[in-house]
Amino acid sequence: MSGRADIPPGADPGGRISSAQRGALVASLRRLAPPTQPARQRARPAAAPYERCDLCGQRIPDEHRHLLHLTDRRIICTCEPCWSLRSGDPDLRPAGTRSVWLEGFDLPEEVWAGFQIPIGLAFFFHSSAADAIIALYPSPAGATESELPLEAWERLRAANPVLDGLSPDAEALLVNRMARPAEHAIVPIDRCYALVGLIKSTWEGISGGDAVKNAVEGFFGELRAGAGRP
Repeated sequence: MSGRADIPPGADPGGRISSAQRGALVASLRRLAPPTQPARQRARPAAAPYERCDLCGQRIPDEHRHLLHLTDRRIICTCEPCWSLRSGDPDLRPAGTRSVWLEGFDLPEEVWAGFQIPIGLAFFFHSSAADAIIALYPSPAGATESELPLEAWERLRAANPVLDGLSPDAEALLVNRMARPAEHAIVPIDRCYALVGLIKSTWEGISGGDAVKNAVEGFFGELRAGAGRP
């Protein structure tokens, strides 16, 4: 078909055409038009994802409780009924609830060196499953585990009796030697894993970049503001 509408036979070049001819002309014009596209509905913003209980699948609010799987060392998001019913399971334990900012915490350089942790950020807890003190430090791939020499931990505990009250599995000593001065706190174990996830999600390049630095500073600033004192 050419780029113009064909004039139906018998049409008056001056412009007067019959109704039938007008209908044929309109049909010819319509054949030139691009196919009519169905009207698109206005795009709706994607619904924000929401949390579900890892045990029963029930939807749960953003602020919810956690259980720690002792063998797998993973955090389980739970609804209130599952938290109440499963907290006594032998392989599960509720995360701690207290955050304590430790002013004047004594961690000398030689003690820290004995832990053989390659970065200045780590958390320490007593694992019931391993019956040992475990250190975890964040990386772009997640948490890296290191089993501590008992002697080094005993030296740290002797210098800081507050660690005697550390609840196994549920609480951890969190150490930030990236800050000046260094920062120390006892926190629920799920807060430590939240920090690991934060670092993993903000890591850029080889060294982590400013995004990680800012994220860690923000995390500890919020922790310090809301923590109690021993």
